[in-house]
Amino acid sequence: MRGLWALLRLARVLRCLASGWWTLQLRFSGMGLAQREQAIQAWAEGMLHAFGIELQLQGQRLQQGPVLRVANHISWLDILCLHALGHCRFVAKAEVHHWPVIGFMAAAAGTLFIERQSSRDALRVVHQMAQALKDGDVLAVFPEGTTSDGQSLLPFHANLLQAAVVTQAPVQPLYLRYTDKATGQRASSVCYIGEQTLVGSIWRTLTAPQVVVTVRIGEPQPAHGRDRRQWAQDLRQAMLSLAE
Repeated sequence: MRGLWALLRLARVLRCLASGWWTLQLRFSGMGLAQREQAIQAWAEGMLHAFGIELQLQGQRLQQGPVLRVANHISWLDILCLHALGHCRFVAKAEVHHWPVIGFMAAAAGTLFIERQSSRDALRVVHQMAQALKDGDVLAVFPEGTTSDGQSLLPFHANLLQAAVVTQAPVQPLYLRYTDKATGQRASSVCYIGEQTLVGSIWRTLTAPQVVVTVRIGEPQPAHGRDRRQWAQDLRQAMLSLAE
């Protein structure tokens, strides 16, 4: 039965992917900015529903742009969750740009791609982020730099916070928690860590019982004279408080 249920979910996911691809290819260029943002949000909501993921919000209201949102990183589902909250532009590793279908869709959504091992490329992306914040955009990053098992927070990388320091834009911490809807226990099925392949992770998600992702939203923080390293430590502490 679980395999049959997974195939039904897969059919819904493929239908949602096809709809998103169709929109990007034939309608996106003719949309205004607000329409594009609404289309991306609606598509992300549809994808979460197709995967059997229920989204719940707790805490503060989301700050509108210019703002940098920072969140813990557990799964590729995190990107769908944050898009489903409303418009944001992600900073993502360059490899995502080359993923079939998803890479094209990420680029169309305004994602900024970074070569994580290149300090020169990090500087380029910080400049792009700073300009985006000056333009009033909402940006989103995962300061851990990689996914975790969801039980702890990895150390934060501070480099990308420099854009918020330079522009004096606020940073808003978010904490994502995935739980099994029936038991309330942590849903390890959605974790994307270690040597897992993307295809394997997607299949585990498709075969899992229904999952609830709770997004806890913290207070936006201005820099208040902090450098990026101190700010990163304070944001990590704020996120740990949201996890309690």
